[in-house]
Amino acid sequence: MQRMSSLDRRQFLAAAAAATVAPLTPAVRSGAQDPLIVNALGDLEDPNPDPNAPGPTKSNPVADAKPTSYSERILREAHASGLTAVNVTLGYVAGDMEPFEYTIRDIARMDGLIRRQSGDLRKVFTAADILAGKAEQKIGIIYGFQNSSMLGNDASRIDVFGDLGVRIIQLTYNPANQIGDGSAAPQNRGLSSFGREVIARLNAKRIMVDLSHSGEQTCIESARISTRPISINHTGCRALNDLPRNKTDAELRLVASKGGFVGIYFMPFLNASGHASADDVVAHIDHAVNVCGEDQVGIGTDGPVTSIDDLNAYKSALAQEIAARQAAGISAAGERPDTLPFVVDLRGVDQFRDLAARLRRRGYTSAKIEKILGLNFLRYAHEVWGASTPT
Repeated sequence: MQRMSSLDRRQFLAAAAAATVAPLTPAVRSGAQDPLIVNALGDLEDPNPDPNAPGPTKSNPVADAKPTSYSERILREAHASGLTAVNVTLGYVAGDMEPFEYTIRDIARMDGLIRRQSGDLRKVFTAADILAGKAEQKIGIIYGFQNSSMLGNDASRIDVFGDLGVRIIQLTYNPANQIGDGSAAPQNRGLSSFGREVIARLNAKRIMVDLSHSGEQTCIESARISTRPISINHTGCRALNDLPRNKTDAELRLVASKGGFVGIYFMPFLNASGHASADDVVAHIDHAVNVCGEDQVGIGTDGPVTSIDDLNAYKSALAQEIAARQAAGISAAGERPDTLPFVVDLRGVDQFRDLAARLRRRGYTSAKIEKILGLNFLRYAHEVWGASTPT
């Protein structure tokens, strides 16, 4: 079914450029003339601990209270941040629940949430939907997975998820699965034969192949065999901090050479101490740009924009979460109870404005900053998703 009139690549990029003509300035609600900001992996959530919410457990280490609506504060602060669109993680990541059924239910939950809050949110099927949502002053919600265990051993399930609006599928989480080895799998075995079948099906369905969390060999093999560009939506540069969750220059260069996208996260893995700063984020972006080129790098913060009111209370809740992740065997190297899953001096409503200012001081032009904040992801999305939803 055709969702929008087709745009050729030149027309599309001209429209994208026209949507980003103004400087990044604070606003109560992001307007059509603010720069386009796409978070290639993030969330719309309130990170402040809820004492009534169920805590993480070994059997459900990434569980949280899945919302059926976003609070007024979450939406207000997301608009104020200038966020245009965000890839949110849906479905199974880890735990004892049945992956396929859990994922289908979670997609239905998010569909209902967007229907109920359609004045603020727009479901994203194509890159053109990102631009349309921006014009409507709505935040685009991109449906993505951070594991592919919900496929089981049936690649045809990709068609089911694609028809439900899933636009990004990350092949592995940290451990190995039926697709290939994740970054925490010590064997670094690469793709399985089924993994190769999955990539071919994702290419045919025009769904992004995301290699975040993958092992090095899985990433390299996937980039080589994929007939469409792939992405690493949230990562850091291993040349700056040698941890498995970060990507080597070889991985980054290969993905970029095939027209792909690399998003730098705001995570503790950017610094050997486990306590990353805004300077680390800029350094990793700068390194990625030097390796990949200025047209292939963006941001995938792996976090929300809502501010944390009580950092000490947050740290206490986080320690429980990290303990549950470690007990379940899904924790990444460098993840400790005292590490924070964000950058302390680059968080909250002003995080994108702060990043833009820091890049500007680093010598980046406004045009390059706009590419990093969103235009590079938009270009990549147009290449993979096309101008209309595939049937």
